[in-house]
Amino acid sequence: MARGGEALVAALQAAGVEQVFGLPGVHNLAIWSALRDSPIRLVTVRHEQTAVYAADGYARATGHLGVAIVTTGPGAANTLAATGEAWASGSPVLVIATDIASTLRRPAAYRGALHETRDQAAMFAPVVKATHRAGTAEDFPGAVQAAIEAARAMPVGPVYLELGTDLLAMEVAASDLPLPSPPGLDTRGIEPAASLLSSAARPLVWAGGGALRAGAGEEVGRLADRLGAPVITTHSARGLLGRLHPLAVNLPPHLPEVGALWDRADVIVAVGSDLDGVMTQNWAQPRPRSLIALNATPLENYDPDVLIAGDARVGAAALCEALDRAPVQWADVAAVRRAALDRLRAEHPEEMAFLDAFAGAVPDDAVVVCDMCIPGYWLTGFHAVPAPRRLLTPFGWGTLGFGFPAAIGAALAGGGPAVAVCGDGGFLFACGELATVAQERPRLTVVVVDDGGYGMLRYDQRRAGEEPFGVDLHTPEFAALARSFGVYAEQVEGLGHGFGSALARHVALPEPSVLVARAALQPPPTTSPRWYRRA
Repeated sequence: MARGGEALVAALQAAGVEQVFGLPGVHNLAIWSALRDSPIRLVTVRHEQTAVYAADGYARATGHLGVAIVTTGPGAANTLAATGEAWASGSPVLVIATDIASTLRRPAAYRGALHETRDQAAMFAPVVKATHRAGTAEDFPGAVQAAIEAARAMPVGPVYLELGTDLLAMEVAASDLPLPSPPGLDTRGIEPAASLLSSAARPLVWAGGGALRAGAGEEVGRLADRLGAPVITTHSARGLLGRLHPLAVNLPPHLPEVGALWDRADVIVAVGSDLDGVMTQNWAQPRPRSLIALNATPLENYDPDVLIAGDARVGAAALCEALDRAPVQWADVAAVRRAALDRLRAEHPEEMAFLDAFAGAVPDDAVVVCDMCIPGYWLTGFHAVPAPRRLLTPFGWGTLGFGFPAAIGAALAGGGPAVAVCGDGGFLFACGELATVAQERPRLTVVVVDDGGYGMLRYDQRRAGEEPFGVDLHTPEFAALARSFGVYAEQVEGLGHGFGSALARHVALPEPSVLVARAALQPPPTTSPRWYRRA
């Protein structure tokens, strides 16, 4: 037996959690007391939303469970946008919030206790895999165990755990945490899928975030080699096969040259992807002649001819073993890439110069974290990502303000440096976290591209024939702002060679820094106003 706060921390430690992100409140201080004597690192942030973003960035960079701990009522509610992003992107995040004391709670009644909500867990239900709550000391160990298990189980996603504040000081039993279950596979679809592929003349592999989260890069690469099939990856699977695999297209399907591969294919194998609207241009991509879906859950968007239900890594390996055909490469992937990039360089010279400068400055072990901003869109679609989990993007839910706080979690994950790429508007969502990075000293470079407002929305208004309205913003002197927190910062003009040289200096620093670039870019073809397909 132990007090509830101590039992919670012991359960997190038993689950392999090495750091948590959180913000203290009067209701959760017992957890802070338990963390004081724990080997788990506590990173105290300045806003609850950041706690979940940082836990999400940590989870995406490592594949391990990310944990955010917040207080009751408004503290819990502040996390909802970030929790929704983790949900839409399939991140293994555990959001732990306290509730008012169980002795004060009356069913279906609001009594006006500090931070009280009629049904706090109900706020989270639409944006999590599951909600678990402990209303009594007897419920406590089972709720903690169930929440941790659910967050780690495939398909991974965020889970909400609610604990009455008085339970944190009560004696409770320890949680029994079994090892995560091994990934499963329904093998009934393997034989019909192999039969379809045996006669395919132009097979194509489409790999999504489920493949990356399952660690299926090697298996997807072997499947592509076995088929001679080009591989298109979604935004969330960037880097799955690295930069050098000869069949990895490493460009998005929003380019006509790449989209033509989809159109010409006679069998498409979708591995760990639900074929979402962002990647298919709101499903304007025609239904394939034959579609094999290897996915943890049924597809909602395209009706597959064959569904292999289960883990992407296990399924790709099983399908590869079942194939009986000699690989025939039907598409010149290198030529497709050259043609697409040559056209982009002719049409978008400044934007491609930015990508070149960025690539030359950022080492392969860096984790690049993009926000919802035009530079982030270019990097999400076109940066040459060297390995899995080296590019993080909020295209699950499209959550502005993700980049900087998620990069804090990625930077504290213990790998290489992190680089956050934000617009001036999105950075201001969480600029108070400059205090967090000044305190924690991660290897993090924050790039703020200042174009004086919401550049994507400005583009949308002008494209509609309107003058910009309500999208031009007064912005601070970002470099001076960062320096006021004790964070090194400088400003450059433009995103060309000078920017690249400055970025290389910043990324090499052993401490956090901010690099401000005053520049404006045009949006890439991956943004919806520029999609070449229309439903």
